[in-house]
Amino acid sequence: MYHARVAFLGRILTISFQLVALLVSVAVHESAHGMVALHFGDRTARDLGRISWNPLRHLDPIGSVLVPLMLAITGAPVFGWARPVPVHAENLGRPRRDMAWVSAAGPVSNLALAGLAAALLMALKAAFPGVGSVIETYAFTGSVSAFGLQPAVAFFLVSLVIINVVLAVFNLIPVPPLDGAGVLSGFLSERLAAGFNQLGKLGFVLVLALLWLGAFDVMLRPILAWTFKFLLG
Repeated sequence: MYHARVAFLGRILTISFQLVALLVSVAVHESAHGMVALHFGDRTARDLGRISWNPLRHLDPIGSVLVPLMLAITGAPVFGWARPVPVHAENLGRPRRDMAWVSAAGPVSNLALAGLAAALLMALKAAFPGVGSVIETYAFTGSVSAFGLQPAVAFFLVSLVIINVVLAVFNLIPVPPLDGAGVLSGFLSERLAAGFNQLGKLGFVLVLALLWLGAFDVMLRPILAWTFKFLLG
């Protein structure tokens, strides 16, 4: 009975840390879109209060709570989405080029946050060698391996690294409405971009097909393996 209670508590803590890490990550992601849009002349996100690290301003009940909660419960890699920050391209100085930068800002912000969390984790690992076992357990089981402040901080930082890597990779897939499509569109000729953007009508279906066929998992597996190797090294 005692071991069952410990396991249950560990699972609850695991899911809680991962959901908090995701909410922080999507808030940074959406705020980055808004900040870059503001830099290029569109004030929409700022005027709506969407340039904020407060996750509640970006919350999508399905993408920010339901989907990641189900993934966390099943032990799958956790990812999700927030309400998209509105950007009015007509307010930008050079709409096609600037929209490419706005699109790129989200994944780049996730990579930056992953790098920051990894640096903090490496510092924690250097100070407390036992942190390595937390990372190793996360790599193999995806769950909390010990209780206490030090393991909790380590697990949260690992969650930030992994979730932000997943978000960056997923959003860089060049399929509308993902950010990768916005980046690619900015490098195409106007004629090709117009045709490519027509995929937006089928974008959600294409994304679901990629997930269902396991294409995203195939793409993500070696990247996560390298990430864990780096963190454990």
